[in-house]
Formats: sequence, C-alpha cells, structure tokens
Amino acid sequence: MRDRFLRFMEGRYGVDQLYRVLLISGAILVILSNVIFPYVFLLAGWILIIWAFYRAFSRDHSRRYAENQKFLELVGKIRRGWGKQRYMMGQRKEYHIYTCPQCKQKIRIPRGKGKIEISCPKCHTKFIKKS
Repeated sequence: MRDRFLRFMEGRYGVDQLYRVLLISGAILVILSNVIFPYVFLLAGWILIIWAFYRAFSRDHSRRYAENQKFLELVGKIRRGWGKQRYMMGQRKEYHIYTCPQCKQKIRIPRGKGKIEISCPKCHTKFIKKS
C-alpha cells in the first residue's frame, strides 16, 4: 500500500509550510463549526483543506514553489515586525526613545540622567529633553 502511494506521489509537489498552515487552519475551522457559525466555518474549513490537498497533489512545481515563497515572505515580514516591537519594548525599560524633530531619526537615551541636551547623530539638530 505504501509503495502505491509513493508511486502516486511521484512527480507531485508534496508538503510544504503553506500546506501545513492551510490544513491546520482548515481543521481548526471545521472543529469550530461545531461551536459557532456552523455553515460558514464548515465551508471555509473544507475549502482550506481541499486547497491544501490540491497544492500537495499538483504537478506544477514552479507555481506551488512561488506560492510558498510568497507565503514565507509575508510570514517573515510579520515575524520581523513583531520582533522589532518586542526589542523596542525591552529597550524602553532602560532607555527613553526620542524622535528628532527635524529628520525623525529615533534616538535612544539612558533613563535617569535628568534634563539633557540631545544632539541628533544624523542631522546634528540639538534639542532638550528630560531623561
């Protein structure tokens, strides 16, 4: 039986990250359809599951690869954005982050230094802020 399946899958695209996300999302929606909005979630869940299997059984490798790369690029942008926000929140414990009034450059100043004159490293504008 396993050999038959392997022969069937020969030349087909197979499983990738987008396939996994589609399949898991579809399964979650189908399960949620038992609790809320039965027909809407059930239909959406089955559409995602069918789309996932269509991608896995497709023989058009270049198109499926391009779809997966677009998905990974989008996920990467989202992860980088969240990572940047987490980093900034961690920095706010020890530093004040000010924006230059002229060039909008972000400047990190240590907390607890009192009123100081800040010189922008980019445009050399000077302004006074409380640290």
